[in-house]
Amino acid sequence: MTGAAQVSTIDVVTERGRFATMSAAPLTTVRGWVLLIPGFTGSKEDFEPILPLLAAAGWQAVAYDQRGQYQTPGGYAASYTLEALASDALSIADAVAPTKGRHLVGHSFGGLVAQAAALQAPQTWQSVTLVCSGPGGFRTRPEANSLRSFAELVGVAPLEAVYEARLSDDRRRGRRAPAPEAAAFQRARFSANAPECLRAMAQLLIDAPDRVVEVAALGLPVAVVRGADDDAWSHAVQGEMAARLGTSVGVVPDSAHSPAVENPPEMARRLITFLTATEESALALDERAYRVRDQLDSDR
Repeated sequence: MTGAAQVSTIDVVTERGRFATMSAAPLTTVRGWVLLIPGFTGSKEDFEPILPLLAAAGWQAVAYDQRGQYQTPGGYAASYTLEALASDALSIADAVAPTKGRHLVGHSFGGLVAQAAALQAPQTWQSVTLVCSGPGGFRTRPEANSLRSFAELVGVAPLEAVYEARLSDDRRRGRRAPAPEAAAFQRARFSANAPECLRAMAQLLIDAPDRVVEVAALGLPVAVVRGADDDAWSHAVQGEMAARLGTSVGVVPDSAHSPAVENPPEMARRLITFLTATEESALALDERAYRVRDQLDSDR
């Protein structure tokens, strides 16, 4: 492995606005660039534990707060469509990475954005990884009812009150409470979100279309990964999505919905293995193309 720099934070300014980012870069050769998109109520910090691990393996890794999340300013209502959020991802990629060797990772809701970004500009990406994500919105499943209630509450109550309601719901579901330091950060982060961002993302998690067939048709390498105890999209739904994408689900042990935080070494290992295999496959294709071209030139 190559050496890795410290994790750093910086605001990246693009033609679509200012985005708060967190990144880690190899100290020597860069094998490629990885853009990581957080999920609903998440932030760039959800990837912080794996950024130096990716950098140590030679990958420049950049995570960011989506529009309206935590330290990135919000926008008007139309800026929260999946297409607009995908355009944000593309603008950040253009700002931080060369045109080749870009890989896209989306966590949970960020996976829906990643699919939209792949469809919007497939030539931009060398691979896509969906982490604890799904094929589209929850539609009529019980999760959709919870999201509707959440969106309604965000519209009428202060975010601090909304956060307390979420904590109560987590306790009813038997979810483990975070450590005090993590709990303090999560509370501050949630309160820093733009309310219109939370409402829009909740609605997208309800009714975002299933575009897996379109993503599969792109022919891009796709990985699907979840925590062993992930409790968002069902394991069956994620497995069926993976099959439609021509792959299988990689399961990260000792983790639930946030494997990059709950089991960073294993999450990073799986991601690095996939990125490396994708890179090697692309290099092999390039070499074959060069040989064919040379043969055609010599036959003229």
